[in-house]
Amino acid sequence: MAGQDVRGTLPEGLGAAIRDTAEEIAALLRGGADMGRPIPGAEWNVGQAAAHLAQANELMADIAAGRPRGYGDGTPQSLAAANEQALAAFDERRAEPLAAMIVAQAEAYLRAWDEGTAAEETLVSPLGPMTPQVLGSYLLTHMLGHGYDLARALGRPHMIDRARVELTLPFLITAMPRVTDTARTAGLTARYAIRLWSGGRFGVTLSDGEVSVEPRLPDRPDCTIHIEPVTFLLMALGRRRQWGALTQGRILVWGRKPWLAPRFPTLFKAP
Repeated sequence: MAGQDVRGTLPEGLGAAIRDTAEEIAALLRGGADMGRPIPGAEWNVGQAAAHLAQANELMADIAAGRPRGYGDGTPQSLAAANEQALAAFDERRAEPLAAMIVAQAEAYLRAWDEGTAAEETLVSPLGPMTPQVLGSYLLTHMLGHGYDLARALGRPHMIDRARVELTLPFLITAMPRVTDTARTAGLTARYAIRLWSGGRFGVTLSDGEVSVEPRLPDRPDCTIHIEPVTFLLMALGRRRQWGALTQGRILVWGRKPWLAPRFPTLFKAP
C-alpha cells in the first residue's frame, strides 16, 4: 500500500506521505540503529526520540478518531514538559518494537480516514484547535522533524523533500501565530511574503506585534523571502540556522525593506 492515498478528505498526497515517512523512519531504526547514540544539538538520544515518535503518533491517531487527549495547554513550553512526562512513563527504547509502533500508529491515523471514522469537527491538538486536515499536516511535519534528527544521528539520508514540505504548509500556517515570540514581535509592523522555490507561498502580517498568517500573499509586502523548500522546513523546525543558507544561495530576499528578512526566523519559537 506504500505510495497509495487513503480515501476520505485528506489533501491529495498527504496519506501517502504519512505512510511512507513512517516506514522510512522505521527502516532507519531497523537498520541496526544504536539507540543510545545522542542526537546532535538535542538533549535526546535515538531511543528517546523514537519513543517520543511512537507516543506522538498514537496521540494523533486517537485525536483523529475522536478520542480527545490532554497534552499541555497549547504553548511550546507546556508541550515540552508534556513530552518529558510522557517519556518518563514509557520505558521502551528497543529499535524493533518502536519501529513497529511508529508504523502501526501512523496506519491507525490513516485508518480513521479510510474507514470513515475520522472526526469531522475541529479537534484539539497539542498546539491548539485544528481542522482534521491540518492535524494530518501536523502529524507529517512532526515525523519529518524527528525523522531528520534520527537520520542525522545515524549518518543516514533524511526523508524530507519538496513534495512533503508543501504538505506541511497547512500546519505551519495554522501554528505560526501560536508559537510567536511576543518579546520579539512587540511593536513590529511589517508584511512578509514567503515564497518556496517549489511554488508554495503564504503571507505573514504583523501589526504592532499582532501576527496573522494567511495562505495568500499580502498586498505590497515589505519583504519577500524566496527560499528552497527543505531549507525552509528545517529552519521552521529549528534544525537549521539562516546564515549558512543565505551564503549558499538557498534564500533570496527583495522588497522595500529587505533588512527585515534576517529578523523573520527569530519571531517564532519552534515547538
